Amino acid sequence: MKNKFSPALVALILSALILPGFVLAQQPRREANSSGKTAAKTTDAPPTASRRARVHSPGVTTAAVDEDFQEALAVIQKNYIDGNKLDFNDVYKSSITGMLRSLDPHSNYFDRQEFEDMMTDQRSEYFGIGASILSYPIGNSIDTYVTATFQNSPAWKAGLRYGDRIDAVDGVSMHGKPSAEVRDKIRGPQNTHVTLTLTRAATNKVENVEIIRDKVPQPSVPDAYFLRPGVGYIDMTRGFNSDTADGLESALEYLHGRGMTSLVLDLRNNPGGLLDQAILVARTFLPAGQVIMSQKGRNGMNDRIYTSTRTDPDRVPLVILVNDLTASASEIVAGSIQDHDRGLIVGQTSFGKGLVQSIIRLPDNCFRGCAGLTLTSAYYYTPSGRLIQRDYSDGSFYNYIYRGGTLRDTNNTPKPNGPAMRTDTGRTVYGGGGITPDETIAPDTLTTAQNRLRTPIFFFARDLANGRVAGFDSYRADKAINYDHVIDEQDFPSTEPLFQAFRDYVAKDENWKPLASQIDKNRSFIETQLRYNLSMAAYGITTSQQVLIRQDNQVAKAVDVLPRARELAMAAQRARLTQPN
Repeated sequence: MKNKFSPALVALILSALILPGFVLAQQPRREANSSGKTAAKTTDAPPTASRRARVHSPGVTTAAVDEDFQEALAVIQKNYIDGNKLDFNDVYKSSITGMLRSLDPHSNYFDRQEFEDMMTDQRSEYFGIGASILSYPIGNSIDTYVTATFQNSPAWKAGLRYGDRIDAVDGVSMHGKPSAEVRDKIRGPQNTHVTLTLTRAATNKVENVEIIRDKVPQPSVPDAYFLRPGVGYIDMTRGFNSDTADGLESALEYLHGRGMTSLVLDLRNNPGGLLDQAILVARTFLPAGQVIMSQKGRNGMNDRIYTSTRTDPDRVPLVILVNDLTASASEIVAGSIQDHDRGLIVGQTSFGKGLVQSIIRLPDNCFRGCAGLTLTSAYYYTPSGRLIQRDYSDGSFYNYIYRGGTLRDTNNTPKPNGPAMRTDTGRTVYGGGGITPDETIAPDTLTTAQNRLRTPIFFFARDLANGRVAGFDSYRADKAINYDHVIDEQDFPSTEPLFQAFRDYVAKDENWKPLASQIDKNRSFIETQLRYNLSMAAYGITTSQQVLIRQDNQVAKAVDVLPRARELAMAAQRARLTQPN
């Protein structure tokens, strides 16, 4: 393969350690490639005849590093069993990634396509057809189905509907392939064509549908509604992108205009993102002069203190939801709210990322078609002085991201190990391992039986939505999607006849008969999932999430502690008034 990389890129990346860039506060997604840090290995073996001996020192030059790299690459090309088939793009990229991983878990290299994808994601958009898809197994086969289309997307315009099966993409069969592989096949550059072969959920007829890919907006604040009268909820689970602060302001305006008296802000699973958006979000709730975070770089470089400038902050009583995937920019917001006692934090201990990355384009001054780096340039501290970065000294990228993976003790919540600090009212808080909630509550988790029941639930809902279950015409959802709908208790209500129809549906299918004994034991779960699936068919994926949120135990806890959040914020305000100027 043609060598797409210049070996000098290694030197260029080393020089990038001193280049400026814009700032990112985000954890790597869990599907990121892992290449763990490895310790240096010493040996007393003499150098081979084909390699000169050289004493390495901390002052080794980039030219010497480049020379070693070229020698190693030449040896590989000459002696490796498939040395004549090397993909130089992969070789150079993995070398750069390994170098950066030796620094910390968050410094990373992105090739041109990955860098463009990252920048597109930060604009809260992607290029594709605008449909969510999932794979479901029946017996030994697995197929991928459309579960929702996004408003005004190419898929919506082409008439794709809940339950349509994707048989092929551009003539290539998708049977037996996981949804992630199908998704990657469907996505592509803007204004390009893709042809889907579908088995329609409504008619069971096979159709070929040609779609022109386009920009698909993915707002980072997708929904805002009321959990109960006066109690607002804002979904901010997707990341801190360029539209986040504006999206929050719009959501608050919507809720205040309808009588909001308290708020649950959901930051669970939010991986972080743009630092400036985190600052703007925190400023929304904190009065002018209060510190949001401080940033400390190398030898004073990048040192900065961020404060609120809002003379009219939103004073609604506030609870923030976090979990172990709440990271970076999300932790900046949660930490500033907690340290100033502006609200309560509920959920699980957050991820624990206290590093700030600068985004650097490669080559320097590149504007289009660039590769790039995210390079750690500073630590950040919460207003009380906490560094929440958790330990990564063992060098294992896998253990760092997954906290030990499947071998971890899931009942053991990580405890912070940093020094004790004080909030504005004198409460004790700790750093060294994320933001510890004021109220800890584990999420509801799926049992093995519930996970298996999701498949017959989907297919039963698919038949219900298309009028194939006798006696339940009111559950049809085959009309145009109403994206502006707010879920009501009367939407697809759970009834005894409906539940019995599901029992009968499972009992008559050989693939699902073994689950019959689990149905009554999991009635609440089945009823919630049926409403969720039917709401997705009728109102879209964003609105359907309201069904799950209203049954969420962590959300219920957040609502319960809102009176305490109000009292805490009032106590903090009184404390500020008594402080000497």
